[in-house]
Amino acid sequence: MIELNVYSVLYSLLSRHRVVLLKESEGERYLPIWIGQAESEAIVMRLQETTVPRPMTHDLLCNVIKELGGNIQYVIVNDLTDNTFFGRIAVEHEDRLQLIDSRPSDAIAVAVRASVPIYAAESVMDRAAILPSPEIREEACDTDGLDAFRDFLDSLNLDDLGE
Repeated sequence: MIELNVYSVLYSLLSRHRVVLLKESEGERYLPIWIGQAESEAIVMRLQETTVPRPMTHDLLCNVIKELGGNIQYVIVNDLTDNTFFGRIAVEHEDRLQLIDSRPSDAIAVAVRASVPIYAAESVMDRAAILPSPEIREEACDTDGLDAFRDFLDSLNLDDLGE
């Protein structure tokens, strides 16, 4: 497993598409994952330490797990099949680790709330991770740290996404 951190949550001003950009803790690779609007907002709200008067869905899930005696240990992006990422939430309950199937976006939203590590399987990183382009670094001064994401966006055909 490779540990990742949420590097950024990006969105298009022209569409509803959102991307969470995860970065290796001990490396140069980034893992971009397309996510929904609600999940992107849930991740960003927690990262910005925004408080709400009532629990949001991911807060509720964390509360339920805790109230039932479980502890969230980590989340993992464990598979990539047919351009779809798969995730799991690792919950320890009664000295047993259970891996609960999850969309990666929901798992990441839970991880930032529970302050637990985010991992990716090595096979997922090998197939989907991107590296910053040295050519772009040389051509332009990257003041915002998002050159890897720009490289990724330049390689996309957005017509394939549909609505």
